[in-house]
Amino acid sequence: MTKDAKADFWDRVDDVQAGMLGLTSDGKLVPMSPNLRKTRDGKIWFIAAKGEEIVDSTSATPSEARFVIADAKSGLYANVEGTLAHDNDKEVLDEIWNMVASAWFEDDKQDPDLRLLAFTPSKAAVWLSTTSGVKFLYEIAKANLTDTQPDTGYQAELTF
Repeated sequence: MTKDAKADFWDRVDDVQAGMLGLTSDGKLVPMSPNLRKTRDGKIWFIAAKGEEIVDSTSATPSEARFVIADAKSGLYANVEGTLAHDNDKEVLDEIWNMVASAWFEDDKQDPDLRLLAFTPSKAAVWLSTTSGVKFLYEIAKANLTDTQPDTGYQAELTF
């Protein structure tokens, strides 16, 4: 069976509620909610606020960044490297705007502190789980009984 890890990655990112985003230069990571456009554009979008360190640090120029995902619900575990930049595309903002973002901004999409960040991945180490709950327990039990490794998913190195 041939697996398309890159397509699997993008499908699963769409289900992730939060990950940890940070600049490579300082090593700090902050929780952020990823957003994808319906027509995939190769970017992971974040709605953020002026005054946040990661926002202010990228206001002048794009910066090397990292997005780390450990999401059991989607079965995606990833360390994604790329470039983080500000983007003022109102069409993108309209498309990805949601109730969660609305709760953070008093004036919704018109809030003067709102900033849209675009993360463009360049490479990623990903682990894609194919099991959860009862199936995971079955794989562990089967592995112990048959002295084999459990089939819980696969790992891939991606370039974008």
